[in-house]
Amino acid sequence: MKSEQIISNFKAAKEVFAQQGVDVEKALETLAETPISIHCWQGDDVRGFENPDQELSGGIQATGDYMGAATTPTQLRQDMEKAFSLIGGKKRVNLHAIYIDTDEVIERDQIKLEHFDRWVAWAKENELGLDFNPTLFSHPKASDGLTLSHPDKAIRDFWIEHVKASRKISEHFGRELGTPSFMNIWIPDGMKDQPADRLSPRQRLADSLDKALAEKIDTKFHRDAVESKLFGIGAEAYTVGSNEFYLGYAATRNIDLCLDAGHFHPTEMISDKISTCSLFVDNMLLHVTRPVRWDSDHVVSFDDETQAIMREIVRNKLLDRVAIGLDFFDASINRIAAWVIGTRNAQKALMKALLEPTEAIKNAEEAFDYTTRLALTEEAHSAPWTAVWDYFCHINDVPVGSAWLNDVKTYEAEVLAER
Repeated sequence: MKSEQIISNFKAAKEVFAQQGVDVEKALETLAETPISIHCWQGDDVRGFENPDQELSGGIQATGDYMGAATTPTQLRQDMEKAFSLIGGKKRVNLHAIYIDTDEVIERDQIKLEHFDRWVAWAKENELGLDFNPTLFSHPKASDGLTLSHPDKAIRDFWIEHVKASRKISEHFGRELGTPSFMNIWIPDGMKDQPADRLSPRQRLADSLDKALAEKIDTKFHRDAVESKLFGIGAEAYTVGSNEFYLGYAATRNIDLCLDAGHFHPTEMISDKISTCSLFVDNMLLHVTRPVRWDSDHVVSFDDETQAIMREIVRNKLLDRVAIGLDFFDASINRIAAWVIGTRNAQKALMKALLEPTEAIKNAEEAFDYTTRLALTEEAHSAPWTAVWDYFCHINDVPVGSAWLNDVKTYEAEVLAER
């Protein structure tokens, strides 16, 4: 689409939204300033660089064998740069501890700041924030399916030290980059069949977390978050870190709660949980993903739930309390394309929410005028928001529409196919 047509369409759309009381310029500014934390593990199928030959565990599985997976930190950063060139607005990068960048062989409880200095230097060059995750899976000391809740104190202590070390790295990111690093703790702990004792592992988990998080770190640089899961492969009957456990833990320890869109019953939606959780925890972290038959971590679509998540954040004015991150890994398609599709869909959903006549809809509801509420909500779906999206891409110098796919195909032929 030519620039003149994009601008003309935008001006016409802006007039339509103005009639509805929507400030399009403010929506554009908000979208541009709202960072999306893009997960590095889409680029290499969650292998990492600590020991790429280590078998995946913890219920994690990336399926497919598409060409060109990154096998070094340099390749991964190169691939992410390509994806970022096709995505407008602010971006962050979410790292797991296994994405260590060093020539040394380092055990996880011994990771240090200097092992991630190349990531920090790269983030500075590209004006990116960095987030972090301790990696409590794909390791011999996680082979029993238990880590921080393990009955063996030595194993618990190992993982406690890993979380402590990860917190210092996360704090380092925040200090160096001038934006707090969100460090999310997810563990695979659970059991394949019904346990006789559901309480003791949760007592051990709470105690381990208390020890790991005991040191106070300024939230200007680092934020702790905990993430629940309903079940996983090998943990079908019981998960130690349930939603109730982590909601209670986050609320009583004054840390952040992470809600993953794929970690609940198939009919449960995190969009419905956001407002409730906001009453009891100060800040939340989201892992926006697409479950298909539960937690399959498909590439984010512009589907009903993704739109509902963004509407809940915008309608309840929670953008300053909710950090938006992505979490998916698909090895059956071009990995750069997966990043671009998923991130742009999350941004589209956020833009559509920002362009909704929220105040008019809420006013109708408060007046018990549910007819108007429904009518305005449904009409918003067909409002000319796509013209505003195209304009956002245009002014951010990224391809409009599907034009980005040509760049990805060229990169595949020239870079990925040579690996």
